[in-house]
Amino acid sequence: MAKKHGKRYAELLKKIDKDEYSLEEAANKVKDLKSAKFDETVELALKLGVDPRHADQMIRGSVVLPNGTGKTVKVAVLAKGDKAEEAKAAGADIVGEEEVLDMIKEGNLDFDILIATPDMMGKLGKFGRVLGPKGLMPNPKTGTVTMDVTKAVNNAKAGQVNFRVDKKGNLHVGIGKVSFDADKLYENAKAFITKINKMKPASAKGRYIQNGALSLTMSPSLKLDVNELAEYK
Repeated sequence: MAKKHGKRYAELLKKIDKDEYSLEEAANKVKDLKSAKFDETVELALKLGVDPRHADQMIRGSVVLPNGTGKTVKVAVLAKGDKAEEAKAAGADIVGEEEVLDMIKEGNLDFDILIATPDMMGKLGKFGRVLGPKGLMPNPKTGTVTMDVTKAVNNAKAGQVNFRVDKKGNLHVGIGKVSFDADKLYENAKAFITKINKMKPASAKGRYIQNGALSLTMSPSLKLDVNELAEYK
């Protein structure tokens, strides 16, 4: 059964005056679609021509958006000794070994990003089913398993976005808030798409970015020109 939308959504649809937009046009246009009383997130969705069942086509990583995400990020660091002190000095919100493990054990996942030093990863294995589905399991590909905890904490606080394609090849990330200037939204979207293009697997055949759209939390989507997206490298 088709999902029904209300009057507000119908009014927003009337503002979409093109079948597809360049990325810069969409960054400007999406601001016209604001309708909620809160500062809506600007969301970028991409459909990639990859099959994540093949390890070499699993697109996963992180990128620090040049203008941040507009979200205050709470960072937890699983470390001990000097590395724990380094994390505290870098501005991590929650730091420690047993205290962080106890939080996870109790299901108290009151943080947005979890960073761990390599020697701590053995203790996190049993919590994979808790952390994995929420995207919180540290991973070297996202820079969250590292000895350079200062850099990891700084990146997280500066607006690092971690991403991973789902089983159908879709990516979905927040690239800022509707209150951002349009040029800042454009720069963030461009940085993300450039990163994704650089990760194109050699084994991926045909068009890599197959579909793209920009939207707000409560708005319809603006379809993006995929030929233009392919040029961000």
